[in-house]
Amino acid sequence: MYKTRNLPNTRIEVADALRGIAVAGIILYHSVEHFNIFSGEPVTHTLPCDDLVANVLAWLLSGKMYGIFAMLFGLSFFIMNDNQQQKGRCFSGRFAWRMYPLFAFGVVNVAIYDGDILMLYALYGLLLIPISYLPSAAVWCIIGVLAIQPVELFCLLTGTTIDHSRLWEVYGYINDAHQHGTFWENTVTNLKYGREVNILFNVYSGRLTQLLCLFILGMQLGRQRLFYNEGSNLRTWHILLGASAVAVLALSIVDFSAVETWLKPIYNLSILLVIVSAVVSAWYAFAGFRRALSHLCTFGRASLTNYLLQSVIGSFIFCGYGLACYRKLGITYAVLVGVCMVIVQYLFIRWWFRSHPRGPLEGLWRKLTWLGAKQ
Repeated sequence: MYKTRNLPNTRIEVADALRGIAVAGIILYHSVEHFNIFSGEPVTHTLPCDDLVANVLAWLLSGKMYGIFAMLFGLSFFIMNDNQQQKGRCFSGRFAWRMYPLFAFGVVNVAIYDGDILMLYALYGLLLIPISYLPSAAVWCIIGVLAIQPVELFCLLTGTTIDHSRLWEVYGYINDAHQHGTFWENTVTNLKYGREVNILFNVYSGRLTQLLCLFILGMQLGRQRLFYNEGSNLRTWHILLGASAVAVLALSIVDFSAVETWLKPIYNLSILLVIVSAVVSAWYAFAGFRRALSHLCTFGRASLTNYLLQSVIGSFIFCGYGLACYRKLGITYAVLVGVCMVIVQYLFIRWWFRSHPRGPLEGLWRKLTWLGAKQ
């Protein structure tokens, strides 16, 4: 059974920067997708570079930003759990309760935007509790099994196929409401189908096991204290950067279309590891890099608030009940809108932090977590 090493868990600024990168990347890619509106209608304002922009951002962001978010969720769990262990307290029950408000935030979010991840994160968070008691060797084995995409590998080896027709059927209901429904029709449709479509999409994309893998990996990296500049940690990050870069290069030049359902999620995971290891390596190596990412640290400290806020703003901009920009803006213009959303939300959070130590929803979530208990 794992026990605390009684080492201080100081705030990890590079983790805040990575959260900022993840949430900003989520906003930009949601803008590419017009906040999950896929219409056959002609778009009014397009540019010749739209396809290139879509392809580049899909390669860089799609599936990677959610993954970074998941990894850092596991890291946060470890820090809170370890801090309570150092005080001689069990955190399991309190963390299980903490997932209830997160699930509630997800319900609110999915009512606005069908692509919510918070409800799934709340459910995965519960799985971290029993896994946190396991020794590191067992945890690494679980990570390894999940990292090879066991469901997709099983289907490949046995010839089993998963019927995804229900996913496209449900997408049709939601997409129609986004384009032609009122605000309340969107809300009802999202609440009715949002949770189902998210689970079906995560099965389809291979994220169902990969996100859990990243949750556990974040917890384990916390145990190893790899996000601190201690001992040979930077060397470990450099090795990971090199290994993941080689994997990305190899999978980029190899035709794996015949086994795409298995290898594509692994390819995305390799890109994610390149991003994380490069950021951590550069963060501790270059003061200028730390200064350049300081604004993203601020943005990342309010990641929950920013995640829900982008749903409200983005859905109003792109849905038919709002500005209906899904039929007005091509990919490049939509991305520029996403950039503006990041800037506006950053300015709001910066203003908020002048008089508050935490973001609005972060503060509320903390109060609900510790309701009736000592910290």
